[in-house]
Amino acid sequence: MTGSFWWDLGIGLVATVALVWLALVLVLLRVRPAGGLLREALRLLPDVLRLVRRLAADETLPRGVRVRVALLLAYLAMPFDLVPDFIPVLGYAEDAIIAGAVLRGVIRRAGIDAVRAHWPGTEDGFAVVVRLTGVDRTAG
Repeated sequence: MTGSFWWDLGIGLVATVALVWLALVLVLLRVRPAGGLLREALRLLPDVLRLVRRLAADETLPRGVRVRVALLLAYLAMPFDLVPDFIPVLGYAEDAIIAGAVLRGVIRRAGIDAVRAHWPGTEDGFAVVVRLTGVDRTAG
């Protein structure tokens, strides 16, 4: 392309990273909650963080569930994200979407009662989490 191996390699790596990032953003757009549910999820993010921390520490839950929530905690603690947090609304919305997707898997694997037992917020907040995950409230 440019005649220099290193320039071609650098351009190829940048293009690959950009395509992977774009694909991940498109996946986030696909799994995002509909309507005003995302706004409600953003308000609940502190409660969801406490929930995830409690779930990760609960040794009665299956190991796979604890690993998932521990990886979610690590992702949320990382200083860089798919969409950086300094971008207004979108940065935290991406965190809420990923947390919702992980919680959907946790509820399907461990049951809704396990999540309810660790929920630190109000019953209305829990109802939002159930709607955000798209799991039937009576499941589990």
